[in-house]
Amino acid sequence: MARGRKIKVVYKKLGREKIWGQADDYIEIDPRLIGTGVKHLEVLVHESLHVCFPDISEEAIEKAGVRISKTLWSEHYRRVDNSKSTIPLQDGKL
Repeated sequence: MARGRKIKVVYKKLGREKIWGQADDYIEIDPRLIGTGVKHLEVLVHESLHVCFPDISEEAIEKAGVRISKTLWSEHYRRVDNSKSTIPLQDGKL
């Protein structure tokens, strides 16, 4: 992944692979997770970690993904953002 670029997310049925998501240069997530809340967040975070840190072990990714997801969920982060915030992210971009 080129640094600083948005990670592309594609929704694709992954039932045959018996997985909820996978990552390489982009992320594929099974669309059956849409609307599942915390599980969707967990898979998205998990696969994002794989893209950002490809050399980290699966075990470490799992632990970090679950911990980050639980933290975000407990702080009431959800998929919808109605705030129209103009506060930039840490990279200076919206």
